[in-house]
Order: sequence, then structure tokens, then C-alpha cells
Amino acid sequence: MKKFTLFFIFVLCASNIFSQYRSFNEIFPNIRDDVRTAAFSSSGYVNSSQKKSGFTILGSDRRSGIHPQIINMVLNKNPGYIVESINVIRVTPGSVHLLDIYNVLGNVRGLRGRLYDSATRNRPVPLFEEATRITSERNTSAIPDPPAARVIPRGETVYIRLKDANFGNTFYRGEMALIQDGLRYTLSNFRSMNYFFIPVIGEGKFTAQLYFEPIQEGILIYGIAGIDMSDFYASQIHVESAIAKRLAVIIAWAAEGILHVNR
Repeated sequence: MKKFTLFFIFVLCASNIFSQYRSFNEIFPNIRDDVRTAAFSSSGYVNSSQKKSGFTILGSDRRSGIHPQIINMVLNKNPGYIVESINVIRVTPGSVHLLDIYNVLGNVRGLRGRLYDSATRNRPVPLFEEATRITSERNTSAIPDPPAARVIPRGETVYIRLKDANFGNTFYRGEMALIQDGLRYTLSNFRSMNYFFIPVIGEGKFTAQLYFEPIQEGILIYGIAGIDMSDFYASQIHVESAIAKRLAVIIAWAAEGILHVNR
């Protein structure tokens, strides 16, 4: 009788935890089976294209549970190239909270040294050779990452310097805010990005939106990024791949931190 009572309490508690969260199918009810399978894989689902080619954005489907504001923050800038990604990090429901995710995103220095497959060098190389917070847009002095927070602020803006393998020092504004049932993280460049001292991506021409939400199956990371690039440089590289690799490195950084919390 005692074992049955304990089991009943366990089932009741588990059902209460699940009822707090949406499921993946609630957020993406119209998604193809192959996309769903990819989203739950270690590499996640990634799709990219030039906007003019009729790229279908799954998050903007009328039945999608992704808040339109997340999509529109990128689309309203009318980017020439778009990348969309969907990842589910498998953790026990209720073991990782939005505060944990907020603190993971605060570890900017954790981006340093993360590898990506370089086609030109034919080997994995660090995408960001250096990664640090800076004081502000005008003062680019490095400052340490903060200690873990106890509460999530209503909104927060951070400034970041990443030494990119291709663009050298790049400068980003990161904005975090609670939205819908999750946490939104917006990244945009507040200085132009240069290739051999030639500006190829103008100020504010790169925008990425990452949305984190605890769901019944784990942690959903939805990403969408857009970019405009000079025609000259765009003709030299595969732009969609370049964006996708950067988005993948940032998502892997966040996913690793989330999994560490779950241990």
C-alpha cells in the first residue's frame, strides 16, 4: 500500500510538471516528420536560403506557436539571406529553468575556441578566437562575465566582442527579454564587419534571434538569422553556409551549458 501511494504521488507530480509546459507538437503542429526527426537529433534542423528564392520559414507558419515578434525582428530588416534552425535539447522536464538558461547565456567567454568545419582550411578551426563582454558601444574595454543571477531581469542589453576567424574583431549588441513562455536572445552587429579591412556587412545588417523554452521533451532552441552582405563578398563565399555555421556554434555553446545544468 505504501509503495502504491509513493508511486501515485510520483505520477501526480510528473503529470503536474508536464502540464506546465507545451509539447513540441503544440508549437509546431504542422511540421514534417523528417524535420521533427532532425530537430531532435544532435545537429538539429537547419535550413537556409536567399530570401528571394521563396524560402519557407517554419516558425512563421500560421499554426506555429512561435511568437510572430521573434520572426519579425529579423524579417522586418528585409535580409538578403536567412537561416532557420530548430533544436531540442533532451533534458528531464523541470530540471532546467529559464533562470538557468539566462545564466548560461551570460557566460560569453564560453564562446571562445569553439570549432567549426572550415572549407577553405579543410579542417576544424576556432570560429571565435576571443570572446568577451565589453563595457558599451563606445567603450570596448573587456569586462568579466557576471556571477550567476538569482532572478531574470525584465530586460537586459549586453555588449560583446568576438574575434571572428574570417572578420577579425566583431562587435555585437545582445538583448535578452522574457517573451511568451520563454527567453529571447537577440544578437545584432553594432559595427560593420570587415574582410581584409573592407566593410562587407554594414552596421546592423546581421540579426539573429534565439528563443529558448522549456517544453515537455526538454529545451527548445529556435533560431532565425538574417544578413545583408556586399555583392562582391557574397560572390566569394556561400553566404547561407557562413551564417548557418555561426548560428550552429552559438547554439552549441548554449546547448552545452544547458546540458551541464542538467547533470
